[in-house]
Formats: sequence, structure tokens, C-alpha cells
Amino acid sequence: MILSRWFKLDKSVEKSREGVFARIASVFEQPRAIDDELWDELEELLLQADVGVHTTDQLLEILRNEVELGNASNSKDLYRLLQEELVLSLNEVAPTEPTEMLAPDGQLGVLLVVGVNGVGKTTSIAKLADYWKRQGRRVVLAAGDTFRAAAIDQLKLWGDRVGVPVIAQNPGSDPGSVVFDAVATARSRGTDLLIVDTAGRLHTKVNLMEELKKIRRVLERQNVQHVRTLLVLDASTGQNAIVQGRAFKDATGLDGLILAKLDGTAKGGVVFAIVDELEVPVLFVGTGEQLGDLSEFDSEAFVRALFKSR
Repeated sequence: MILSRWFKLDKSVEKSREGVFARIASVFEQPRAIDDELWDELEELLLQADVGVHTTDQLLEILRNEVELGNASNSKDLYRLLQEELVLSLNEVAPTEPTEMLAPDGQLGVLLVVGVNGVGKTTSIAKLADYWKRQGRRVVLAAGDTFRAAAIDQLKLWGDRVGVPVIAQNPGSDPGSVVFDAVATARSRGTDLLIVDTAGRLHTKVNLMEELKKIRRVLERQNVQHVRTLLVLDASTGQNAIVQGRAFKDATGLDGLILAKLDGTAKGGVVFAIVDELEVPVLFVGTGEQLGDLSEFDSEAFVRALFKSR
């Protein structure tokens, strides 16, 4: 299982590894002095990898300090430190295990899954349901995206495939009402985890963000003690994912991230920028289109895969 997860994560960063990160690795292939030329090359490539200006500046400052302290005397040392610092940058955010999305035994946990249209949110929900079901958890889905009939039908289809019940109402129904019914049903069935799909809210639409807050108030009135929010981001959208992330964090608070479509981008460096800017941990990575294509995120394995020798 662990080897399978590693293989999928490795494959998901293949485009990034063979693109900009291969060029970063080439900077350090031959022994060379740590000089201004090397720093300039490294900075340019990190920016091309979509690591972002702020994160790149921080990273280079740390590495320069390490050189001044005598912890790196040549390019080989610097290459090692670069990878170590990239891992640390992902771990600086309080590490969260997927199990922290679950409520204590005997209680219902609710997981709100948010994200804009087109990021792979509904598919990610199905993968989450399959992930928890395979671990012996009782899962129910709630079709809270009532603005699109297709979204309700899609979630029902995924529910059938996974083998978990889907609580839904008619298109146009109040999402808060759907969630209210879903909580009642989940509790009556002794459910461990209720996963709520939400409308694909654009970060420019304040009224839709308000709808999310309303859902949280409904959960509070039902005395649901354990509510967590996961944001699905499309890794291939680059820096725009950070803009979306900030909007959702400000509106609802975030407990973790799912990075979808990482296999579709050659700029996997955006992961470092997302974690740095949002200060929210990555919990899962989508590694393909099948139900089982969801891997727990491992920062060391991720960095190792980016720089793996060709």
C-alpha cells in the first residue's frame, strides 16, 4: 500500500520533475562555486517552477544564511540544503493527519468540501468517501450543491459507485436544509463521517460565500461539535489557486487542502507557494481519475519525487 501511494505520487509529479525541476537539478550536477551566477540561476528557475516571489525570497534568504554559517561550501552541499529546506517549508505549517478530519468515536464528524467550479471537487469527494470507507468508516454524502441539477446527479452517481448513501433534495433547494436533513439521517445510521458537497463558489461571489457561513450556522444549531473544511485546489491553475485559497480561508476558515490535477502541471512548485501563503497543510493529492487515485500527502516523498534522478 505504501509503495502504491509512493508510485502514484511519483507519477503525479512526473511533468514537474522532467520540466523545471530537472533544470534546477542540472544547476547542481557539476561541482561549482556558490557565487552570484548560481544564486541568480536558482532564483530564476524557482520562479519558473511557480514557487512564487515571496516563497522564493524566503527560501534564498535561508540558504544564503546557511552558506554564511559554513553549512554549505559547494554546490553539492547547497543542493542537499535546498531539498531539506523545501521539506521544512511544507512541514512548518502544523502538520495535520487525515485522521484529524474524523470526530472522536461515537460522534458524527462533518467535512465541508469547498472549491470553485472545475477544480475536481465532486470527484475528490468521491475519492474521500472511498478512502474512508476502505478504512472501515461509515460515510454519508450530502448534495449541498443545489444550484446545478447536474451536480446532484453526479454526486448520486459517485455515491452508487462507492457504495455510500447520498442525501439530496430538488435542484434549487436551500443547501442549509439539505445539510440539516443529512445530519439527522447520518446520526440515525450511526455514521462516522458526513461529507458535504458545496456549490462551486467563485471567490468573487460574496453571496455564495455567505451561503457557506449559513451552512456552518445550521451545523452549530444541530450541535455538531466536529466540523472541518477542506479546500480543493486545481494545482494546474498556478498562482490563481492562492487567490482562491485566500478567499475561502477568509470566509470560512480552512483545515486542510486537497490538490487535484497535480499530474497535469509541469509547475509543481506551486505547492510550496500555496502552503507558504495560506498556512494550511496539504492532506491529499489527486493522482489520477480513478476512485483510488488519492494519496495522503507526504512532504518528504513529494520533494524526493520532484528531484528524483532521471
